[in-house]
Amino acid sequence: MKPKFYFLLVFLYCSAFSQELPPIIKYSPSIYGAGNQSWMISQDQKHAMFFANNEGLLEFNGTNWDLYPSPNETIIRSVRVIDDKIYTGFYMNFGFWTRQTNGKLKYTSLSDSIKDKILDDEQFWNILKYDQWILFQSLSRIYIYDTKTKKFQIIAPKNGVVKSFRANSSIYFQTLKEGLFEIESGETVLISDNPILKNNTIVNIFSIDEGLLIQTQLSGFYKLIGKNITKFQTEVDNELETSLVYSSQQLSDGSFALGTVSNGIFIVSNEGKLKYHISQNKGLSNNTALSLFEDDDKNLWVGLDNGINCINLQSPIHSYTDDTGILGTVYASITYNGILYIGTNQGLFCKKYQSNEEFKFIKGTKGQVWSLFMYDETLFCGHDSGTFVVENNTVKKIFSASGTWKFGIIPNHKNVLLQGNYYGISILEKVNKQWGFRNKITGFDYSSRYFEIAKNQDIYVSHEYKGIFRLQLDSDLTKVKSFFAYATPKKGKNASLTKFNNSIYYACKEGIFKLNDQTKQFEKDKLLSSVFEKDEYTSGKLIVDNSNRIWLFSKNYIHYFSSSKLSNQLKQNVIPIPASLTNSMLGFENITQISKSDYLIGTTDGYYTLNIDDLTFKDYVVSISGITTNKLNERITNESIIDEGSFKFDENNITFSYTVPEYNKYINSEYQYLLEGFQDDWSEWTVKSTVNFKNLPPGNYTFKVRAKFANTVLENTATYSFTILKPWYLTNVAYFIYLLLALVIAYFIHKAYRNYYHKQKEKLIEENNLLLEIKELENEQQLMKLRNEQLTQDVDSKNRELAVSTMSLNSKNELLAFIKEDLKKTSDDGNKSIKSVITTINNNITEDDSWNVFKEAFDNADKDFLKRVKQRHPLLTPNDLRLCAYLRLNLSSKEIAPLLNISVRSVEIKRYRLRKKMELQHEQGLVEYILAV
Repeated sequence: MKPKFYFLLVFLYCSAFSQELPPIIKYSPSIYGAGNQSWMISQDQKHAMFFANNEGLLEFNGTNWDLYPSPNETIIRSVRVIDDKIYTGFYMNFGFWTRQTNGKLKYTSLSDSIKDKILDDEQFWNILKYDQWILFQSLSRIYIYDTKTKKFQIIAPKNGVVKSFRANSSIYFQTLKEGLFEIESGETVLISDNPILKNNTIVNIFSIDEGLLIQTQLSGFYKLIGKNITKFQTEVDNELETSLVYSSQQLSDGSFALGTVSNGIFIVSNEGKLKYHISQNKGLSNNTALSLFEDDDKNLWVGLDNGINCINLQSPIHSYTDDTGILGTVYASITYNGILYIGTNQGLFCKKYQSNEEFKFIKGTKGQVWSLFMYDETLFCGHDSGTFVVENNTVKKIFSASGTWKFGIIPNHKNVLLQGNYYGISILEKVNKQWGFRNKITGFDYSSRYFEIAKNQDIYVSHEYKGIFRLQLDSDLTKVKSFFAYATPKKGKNASLTKFNNSIYYACKEGIFKLNDQTKQFEKDKLLSSVFEKDEYTSGKLIVDNSNRIWLFSKNYIHYFSSSKLSNQLKQNVIPIPASLTNSMLGFENITQISKSDYLIGTTDGYYTLNIDDLTFKDYVVSISGITTNKLNERITNESIIDEGSFKFDENNITFSYTVPEYNKYINSEYQYLLEGFQDDWSEWTVKSTVNFKNLPPGNYTFKVRAKFANTVLENTATYSFTILKPWYLTNVAYFIYLLLALVIAYFIHKAYRNYYHKQKEKLIEENNLLLEIKELENEQQLMKLRNEQLTQDVDSKNRELAVSTMSLNSKNELLAFIKEDLKKTSDDGNKSIKSVITTINNNITEDDSWNVFKEAFDNADKDFLKRVKQRHPLLTPNDLRLCAYLRLNLSSKEIAPLLNISVRSVEIKRYRLRKKMELQHEQGLVEYILAV
């Protein structure tokens, strides 16, 4: 009972997700930063998208979202881009938004001029254009605005307006219980009051050759030809009756997109055939589609009850998403006998190729499927539990000893296959048209997820944790005769091994290596290795398809190389789909060629198909969408993106935002920028759409940005020139002021220096004069010295003269004394004349007379000496002074004795007594002291 119930669940779930759908980009309210609901969608000439959102007017340029709340902070119900204006309608107001020079929008109200005519509680749900007129429709009236005359006309049906439409170059509107009306010459004309149109809400009206195609909420499509209404049958009529269509849009290919309240979106052809049914369990964010819009790139935008979705209807990529987890992660796929087989971690599933049938689980394959391999008109399945042979939707297990990774063909052994197992390699053999297990090859028990067979039948095995092995088998394929473990290339995470163009390649983080058949060594292949040098390595998985293309995977791209038709060089092709979007298992990437140009790539939640021949894209244009500046730690300011910028020196933190308005899920735009005047080289390519420059110095700059989409550099380069002004203190005026100040300062400095040098000069003159005076004084001193010396010499001369005079006097006295003595001897004879002579001699040799003469002469030669001596030594007697005078003349005791008329001995005694009176120290000489006085 349980298996039956399980298969029933599988059937029900698989039937729900069996259709391959175009990619869907989901934008949740948390991403775009506005309300859940968007009621109407439009697009401008620069491909920016606009949404009438609960929180206001929402803009998306492919990179950034901007929200502009309505002036009265109410829900915006309608939006339509007409020329360069974005018209919106909301609660009791309508008008238009225009782009300012800084790239932001500014609102201008039209209804304010007729404010008194707006009904209370009126909301405007639709906006239409007809020639020069803009129509704003509420549920009560239609306001017609003439853009030339700026005047309004109001149409007010009795029973209100359900909705208005434009088709066949005409304006229509529906009134409940009255029917369908057309506006002609400003008047309403009843087109049809058929009960179908009176009792069914019309969602949209489309033009057809015969007349009008009317789409209703619950009853499907009707053709209105003249007055006749006929049913237009579609394959989804029954679903539409229970789903309630809320919005619809005719697409550029003539098909119709129908948004329902409870069942997602139906896309039917103009013949009524169902093309897609996209609902929440098939990838849509929500089942309630409030608004639909097809943009210039033929993407279908859906305003949902909880978010915004963009469906890439024209994408060469279609996805198959399993939100239930029943299918699981896809590891292998193959088409065989018109059936598409999918091997997942849940088992093996199949369905008819290129059909909308549900996938069917193949009984007995529950568990991990690793590979699917077709050989000799037999489909093999490598499974965690062993090996299966697949026939239609049944399997037969032929090996169960261990899990099976992959299969390989042995040259010249048609009925034998190699299979890599968890524990080595084993042989499958075809006997009596039946494949079965033959033997395990002994001597090698390592896991053999990747192996290839060389021309000489050596087997090369790649083991993620042990590296590469080379095995040589015996002729019976039963055992390993020898094996060699390679030291290089090194083992690596997610490494793999494959055969391409009859050569064996090994890929790891260090690069891709090719086996040299002569040396049996692996040599680095520069061309293939360049893939990991230019983009980050994520996996070394190598896959060769049926068209002999080798596929590689990196962080941001899928690469494939094919042989050139004109040379032996490989031709590289790049598909700019990052690993983060493909959602593949790293190291277990798988891509299968299911037709000439269609490939199936497995993911963790299903798979997606890719047509490499349709990988052509529109030539987009990159543009600068915003420029902001700010002072340090202050609020940012939006600047003009049209005019050249001129910013203050402290507004030198500048942020540039740029965009390519494309809305492709799998392919991202990449940008490269250059700031001339600040940088010399272009930046590296990056998906980041903003760049900030901080603390730019004053100067002139030109910002340039270019973009790359689908690995093709776009033709245009967006540029913006701006200037960072110098601070006021570095401007030319400031420099002029500085020059004036410098001149003034220089003048005063010059004046100060001049005064200084003048003072210095005067000081120098004074100093020179002083020096001259000093020189003169020195000269005078020298002259005085010379005079003193002359005087000294004169004194010495007079002293000598005095001494000579004294000596002469002394000699005279001695002579007279001698004569007197001789006369005395003769005097005894009594001669009176002789006595007279003696008396005369006595009168001439008196000491007093001699002393007086000497004293007078001495005072003339050495003035005040005797006074000075007397002042110092008051106790000295005249005889002592007389001795001092003689000693002053430096006379010896022998020379002094006659002058004093005493003996030499008496002179020595006098000298001794003089020393005592003068109180001279023993060591002090008397003559030296007297000479010094």
